[in-house]
Amino acid sequence: EKLVISEPTNAYDFGQILNVVSASKDQAACADLLTVTDPKKLPMLLSNKLEGEIFLIFIRSLEHYVLGKDPGLVYQHLFYLSKAERFTVVLALLSKNEREQVHQLFDVLSAQQSHQFSSEDLDSLKKVYEL
Repeated sequence: EKLVISEPTNAYDFGQILNVVSASKDQAACADLLTVTDPKKLPMLLSNKLEGEIFLIFIRSLEHYVLGKDPGLVYQHLFYLSKAERFTVVLALLSKNEREQVHQLFDVLSAQQSHQFSSEDLDSLKKVYEL
């Protein structure tokens, strides 16, 4: 059954929804969550809860469900995700295959046109993601 998702107002609510999404590995529900969540609030909503599994479901959801509809939103989420606590730790612990998934998202994103980011913005963000 489809999970109905509304915008979380605090880190606790966001964490609860994220736990359900993560446990079920529901990329479509995760994409819904990211679509209703203001990217600027992502670091605050994640608090110190960013983990590899959550990071990867974000990457997969953004690529498979959000990118085709709104590349600008994908860029914004990637930008603010990089500001989250534990981002550098999670990035350092990614396997080669997981890192390749992140690279693939950036490749597809760079092929998209958006007034919300330039190729220079994307190149700069790639460096933050160590790509």
